[in-house]
Formats: sequence, C-alpha cells, structure tokens
Amino acid sequence: MIERYTLPQMGRVFSDAHKYELWCQVETLVLEAHAADGTVPAEVVEPVRDAPPPTAERVAEIEAVTQHDVIAFLTAWADNTEPREAAAWVHFGMTSSDLLDTALAAQLVEATDILLDKADTLVAALRDHALEHRATLRVGRTHGIHGEPDVWGHRVADFAFGLARSRDRLRRAREAVGVMAVSGPVGTYSNIDPSVESYVAERMGLRTADVSTQVVLRDGISEWVSCLAITATVCEAIALEVRHGQRTEVRELWEPFGKGQKGSSAMPHKKNPILSERICGMARNVRAQVVPVMEGIPLWHERDISHSSTERISLPDAAIATDYLLHLTTRLVSGLVVDTDRMRANLDSTHGLIYSSTVVSELIDTGASREDVYALVQAAAMRTWEAGTSFRETLREEAAQRGVALDEERLDEVCRPERFVRHLDGLFDRLAKLS
Repeated sequence: MIERYTLPQMGRVFSDAHKYELWCQVETLVLEAHAADGTVPAEVVEPVRDAPPPTAERVAEIEAVTQHDVIAFLTAWADNTEPREAAAWVHFGMTSSDLLDTALAAQLVEATDILLDKADTLVAALRDHALEHRATLRVGRTHGIHGEPDVWGHRVADFAFGLARSRDRLRRAREAVGVMAVSGPVGTYSNIDPSVESYVAERMGLRTADVSTQVVLRDGISEWVSCLAITATVCEAIALEVRHGQRTEVRELWEPFGKGQKGSSAMPHKKNPILSERICGMARNVRAQVVPVMEGIPLWHERDISHSSTERISLPDAAIATDYLLHLTTRLVSGLVVDTDRMRANLDSTHGLIYSSTVVSELIDTGASREDVYALVQAAAMRTWEAGTSFRETLREEAAQRGVALDEERLDEVCRPERFVRHLDGLFDRLAKLS
C-alpha cells in the first residue's frame, strides 16, 4: 500500500523491520525448545537471542544472490551473531513455512487488534450520532425516491449495528488467523518434535494447526480477508449515504470542511464529498483482495508457494486499507454536519405525497376495495406530481368525483410525520446499549 493511505501503527506491523523481528522471535523460541529437550547445545541460545535482527537492506542484498528470502535472512542474522558458530543451530529441524506461517499468524493477530480498536471507536461514533438524531425527521427513500417519513437516527442506527456485526466477525476471524505450525518438511514432524511447536505456540499466544502439511491451510486467512472486505463495504455504505445527502439538490448532509480547504481548482464555490468518495474507492481495493487470497487454499500436494507472492501484496494491502477506512469513516461521522431544516423541507417538498400509503389504509378501513382505493389515491398522486398542487387537495377532488367520503380530521391525525416513527423507541433503547 502506498504511503498516502498507510497509518503509522499498521504500517509498522507490515514493515520489513518488524517482519524480521518476528522471524527472530520464532527462531529463538524454537531454539529454546530444542535446548530444553537437549536437542541442541544450551549455550547457543543466549548468543542467538542477543543477536540483533538483520536489516532489510542486508537481507535484500543476500537474497539477490540466493533467490531465497529465508536463507538470506538466516545468513544475514548469522552475521550479527557472536560467536557466529552459535547460528549453526538456528532453524534446526525446521522448513521455511514453519517460520513464515508462524510469523505471519502473529503479524495478522497484531493487525487485527489494531483494526478492532478502530472498529470500537467507529461503532461508538455511529451510536452516539444516531442517538443524537433519534428525533430528526427526514424523508425515507426507496430507489432514490421519497417514500415515507423517517428519522435520520434510524438510518445511522442501521450502520452502527452493521459495523458492530463486522467488528464481531473480525473478532472471530482473529482466532482463525492466529494459527501456526512448526512441523518440518511436509508437516510430519520427521525432524522436529511436536513439543517444540507447542512451546512456540504458547509463548506467542497462537494456536497450533489441527493439521499442517508443511503449510497452514489458507481457509482461516481467507475468512479474515473476507471479514475485512465486509467491514470496508459497511464503511462504503455509510459514505455513499453522505455522498447522496451532500448533492446540491438534497443538501441534507455535509462532510467536515476545514478552514483553508479547497473544493475545486476551477470552481471556488465547491464543497465536494471527497472523504466519502475516497472511502468508496478504497473499499474496492479491500474487496479486490478476497479472491486472490482465497485461491491460495488449493495448493499442489503438501505445499507449493503460489500463495506466497499473492499474500505479500494482498494481506498488507487489505489490512492497511481497512485500517485507513475505519479511521477515515470515524472522522467523517464525527464531523458530519446534519441540516435538520433542509431535511424537514425535503420531507415536505412533495406536497404530502409521502402519506399516500396511510391514505390507502384509511380508506380501506371505510369498506372500499383495495383496487378502487389504490386507483383513487394514485390518480390524485399523479396530479400532484404533474401540477405541484397539494396532495390533500387533489385527493379531495378525486374523491368527490368518485363519490368517496373523506374523514378530514382522521386524515390530519394519521398524516403526521411523527406518527410514522412512533415505534422506533425500542430500537434506540437497544442502540444505547451497543458498545
């Protein structure tokens, strides 16, 4: 992921420097376990543990010759070990995937914890914003067309619960990726005792794979990336709502617009929904990683490395982009400007057409057939659409022509926007408990 969209904490998790720190940690723990079992000399552990991780530049220099990243790492680390002879016992009984998959599991758990913290923050921001606007009337839209009265808090509550579910999926996926293996070539423990694997897993806070065939099956990692994609797409849903709400014709919502900010190089009046558009674009990048990672599940026999090159790109990009999306969406929600007056004006802009379904129900209660009532109300509605006259007036005229009596006082009672949201208190009570 390019630096523009990489936040420092997550960027550190996927840096080469941190990767080599984790590789050193794994190799040292394996060496400690061997020494405890008497498999390797105990005196080699401390020099290896004290050796600083190699630099990314030195590993790259060696890899240019060896064309093997793990061998390059081991060689560069051995150069940092005093006495160098102690490094001869490093990687004893292991195969490359033991190191790579175990360190990757630790890396993905670290990344997940960062994402979970940011998801908690966004859930809280959405919850608080929805509760603040539990009585802010607006028109509900279907197909982009005015439907019936609603409140803005209702719409945001949907996002809050959706993001909370995404966070909970990610919590479960944390367990799915926290899986390691130190089982040797083709995963049969032929050169390494299973107790070594258990020792490493316990100290790194990971779980041993149910089965390792030299590599850990990629179903858990695929689940994790899929959870990131869902989370990113919920962020996109929030951003898309803001984009629609900020259109000139709507003008109900506004992104935060800072002092000195510019909307257009050519048109000084512009205040564009750039945060929301960026969120929508970045979500595509996260979703794009799902299929490449999932295709790492089927490998040739006990192991190949067709998954390796994909994961070097897809896993950091998915995590870094999701981290940025959660950060950006929290910023969007926390600074969102809601024009309550404009919401009410838009609600009233169709001259009462949004009460058509209520009118249908009320007239059916008088004993008329649904077909006749629907025809009457639709005819009145179409006249209002065309002429811009009051729906109540066109309704009276149509009813008079058809000999249908209207109870004006009853219609006044049921055609109030507050009536349409009277049953949402339970929703907001549940929302207030969301954490």
